[in-house]
Amino acid sequence: MREIPSPNFDERPAEREIDMLVLHYTGMKTAVAALARMCDPAVQVSAHYMIDEDGTTTALVAEERRAWHAGRAWWRGESDINACSIGIELVNPGHEFGYRNFPEPQMAVLEDLAGAIVARHAIPPERVLGHSDLAPERRKDPGERFDWQRLAAAGIGLWPRSGTLAAGEVGLPALGPGDIGIDVVTLQTALGRYGWRIDPTGVYSLRTEIVVTAFQRHFRPHRIDGRVDAEIWSLLDVLLALSGRSLQNQEAS
Repeated sequence: MREIPSPNFDERPAEREIDMLVLHYTGMKTAVAALARMCDPAVQVSAHYMIDEDGTTTALVAEERRAWHAGRAWWRGESDINACSIGIELVNPGHEFGYRNFPEPQMAVLEDLAGAIVARHAIPPERVLGHSDLAPERRKDPGERFDWQRLAAAGIGLWPRSGTLAAGEVGLPALGPGDIGIDVVTLQTALGRYGWRIDPTGVYSLRTEIVVTAFQRHFRPHRIDGRVDAEIWSLLDVLLALSGRSLQNQEAS
């Protein structure tokens, strides 16, 4: 690992522990450009680590300090994500410049680094997240090509291997933009209880569509359409169960 210190950091709040790992892609044409940006004091952007496609890792900000990687973001009531998180940037041009798969050398190094970070700070699996989870209205990274399932198999993050409800037994309807009613409230409440910022209005609004899209980008990447079907209900059910919550008894819990 090489060290190229970035000036873009400050001190974490003394009382705030590190309990979140956030994964990003750089979203720039080259690794050199991304590194230059994260070391430019005028830009005020950084991360703790950057991993290139060949596995080369750069340490930019010490873990005990607050790197500036999340921007406007929110998860489970927390708005200062930088204060409680470690940020890792993965070199990838992203959706704007030719999004592509994350190569094996990069993923292997990430698995080792993320595993060490999670162990060092006792980060719960449900708090290993993508930037798109925390800021779904403005971010897509690390995106649908990222192998979340691989990380979860290594004990880093959650992956809904199978639903506790079979697809045909969910008992909840397909939903999409414009729908209204109690089933939309159930959906919005469930997404909110998992972590997203969404009000249970009962209207399948643009915000609801954005959050469902973020859910799909992370947990159902083979089809991203912003709509809810039986598979989405089932995946959401098992994720809530894995994180100590439940779709079926939300009011009771």
